[in-house]
This record gives sequence, C-alpha cells and structure tokens, in this order.
Amino acid sequence: MSTPTRAAVVESAGAPFTLTEVELDEPRPDEAVVRMVAAGLCHTDLGVAAGALPFPLPGVLGHEGAGVVEAVGSAITDIAPGDHVVLSFTSCGHCRDCRGGHPAYCAAWLPLNLIGGRRADGNATISRDGVPLGGHFFGQSSLAVRALVDRRSMVKVDPAVPLESVAPLGCGVQTGAGAIWNVLRPEPGSCVAVLGAGAVGLSAVMAAALTPATTIVAVDRIGERLRLAREVGATHTVDVGEADVTEAILDLTGGRGADGVVDTTGSVAVVRKGADALAPRGTLVLVGAPPFGTEVALDVNAMLPGRRVTGLTLGDGEPQTFIPALVRLVRDGRLPVDRLIFHYAFNDIALAAEHMAAGKAVKPVIVF
Repeated sequence: MSTPTRAAVVESAGAPFTLTEVELDEPRPDEAVVRMVAAGLCHTDLGVAAGALPFPLPGVLGHEGAGVVEAVGSAITDIAPGDHVVLSFTSCGHCRDCRGGHPAYCAAWLPLNLIGGRRADGNATISRDGVPLGGHFFGQSSLAVRALVDRRSMVKVDPAVPLESVAPLGCGVQTGAGAIWNVLRPEPGSCVAVLGAGAVGLSAVMAAALTPATTIVAVDRIGERLRLAREVGATHTVDVGEADVTEAILDLTGGRGADGVVDTTGSVAVVRKGADALAPRGTLVLVGAPPFGTEVALDVNAMLPGRRVTGLTLGDGEPQTFIPALVRLVRDGRLPVDRLIFHYAFNDIALAAEHMAAGKAVKPVIVF
C-alpha cells in the first residue's frame, strides 16, 4: 500500500525545489518508512538539481536525513517503529568493499546513490499521479515529510540527541571527519591544512582538533568562515584573497609543508596549490567533486619524495559504527556541529538553497 506524503520536487535541471504531493511505494522487506524531522542540504543536492549529474528528473533529492521510524519491512529486525535514525548512503552489502568495511566504495555505489534514481532492480520508490519520479537518492530521498529508506541507509541513534542537530552527520560531517580520522590519521606534532571552510571543511577542522595535530590551517576567501574556523579548532587561517596558499602553508611550517591536506573545493587551481604545499610523505585528500572529466597537472618529480594524492568518498566510513560515534561527540559538546547549522522551515527550502549557493549559510538544515 502506497504512502502519500509531501516532497520537494525538482521538475527539471535548473528548476527550484517545489513542494508537491507524491506517493511512496510500499516498503519492501529491507526498507522502512521514516517520518523526517530534519534534513541537511548539501552542495551535491544543488549540483544534481542544476543538472550537473545525470539523475532522472523530475525527482526528489535529499541525503542528510534524520527522523523517526514509522514502519519497517519484514526483514528488518534490529530497528523498530519509534526509533530515531540518521540517514546516510546505501550500498549493496555483498561486494568485496562492502564486506571489507568500506561500503562507500561499493561496486554499485553510483547507481544506488547518485545517478540511478531507482532501486537496484529498476523499480521506483516515489511516484506522482501514478508516474514514477526520480528517487532512492542515497537510498533515502529525504527532502520530504516521509521517506522510503533502505535498511543500509539507516543508522539507529541515541533518542536523547535532537535530530535537528545531527542531520548533517550522514554526509558532510562524516566526509570531513573521515578525511582526518580514516585517511590522514595525524601524528603528534603534525600539520593539517583544510582547503575550503564550508560544512565539509569545517567538519575536518573540528575533527583535526580532536587529534594530536598541532598546526591546523583553514583556507578560504570568506572572512566570516575563517573566523568560525578558528572558533572550532583551526590554529591558523589563510585568506586566499590576501596570500598565496602554498607559500602561506610553507611559511607556517618553516618550509616543510603540511603533512596532510584536505581539498573540499574541487577547484583545479586550489588542488594544485594543495599538492605543492605537501611535506615529504604528505598526503592530499580530494573530497571536492568538480565536473566529470576534470584533470589536474602535477609536478611528477615533486611527488617522488613520498607525496601522495588520494580520492575520498563519504569519509570512507562504515556508517553503522562511524555515525553513532559522531552523535556521541555532538552530544558531549566535543564536535560543535551546531555552529555550522542554519535552520529553515520546509516551506522555505528554496530560500535555504539560495542562501547556501550564495555562501550565506554554511549548512542549511530543513526542519519539518
């Protein structure tokens, strides 16, 4: 039996989010219906809405959901109606990377999460007046009052923590924190530089502040975000409008360079600056996603002293373990994610998207 609900539908590439009535398909054994309490807006949502990725439109986006379970499929035994859940990406669960604890590198990740718009078998999860819509976005399509969610997208969390404060954990915060904890793993006395002080970058700064790194550099062009970066853990900031990124990082490290650099911008020029700022044996983590086919030129000889460049999806975290740890850190005040959040009513989702695109809101969170 289908479930009627209200969703933010993007009708075509470049169109705004429009609230409209839709129907959710009946939950399959491994799916649940979740009443959304909050959902973060991410630049990936805006990119897909703009037509930058081949997601089928009209469709319902949203991949940083948090809500309360209303109904579960027959195969779900560890989550029950009434449980609080944070929603993250989905995965097949049986490929080599899923079995190895790296579901963000699932063999079916792209069609299941980002570009398919359907379940793995091609069936739709959302329709309108009997016509299928693009859905199943990250296994959730959570920009709706209710969402039909894959079991592998749901993470049960402490009900004492307000869901409005942890919605961004499923993507942006998980990505930034994972870049630090799962990839760079800073050693005592090391230097970490974060390029771009948006939600992902500031999450990386906060995560770095919980490690033995002693120099944490935030780089951006917006003064307000650089001030916020200092407040949540950066020891130094670099305004790209006033200084060369590479030279500034080398100056701050006595010419050695950064042991770890996280690029959240996806800018070819900034990525190259980050690579040139690496210390010997340093690692550049690429998180920002430019248009498909984008290439960056590197100085090969400069890479020979052990410098590395690696890509990263969603922090390379295992959500069932990683997200509850993040929730606890938020609960205990050790990960001040609330400093990034700007709340908007569901009716104001178009305004939230506008503010995010203009850089006025670090992390818009839609409250239902």
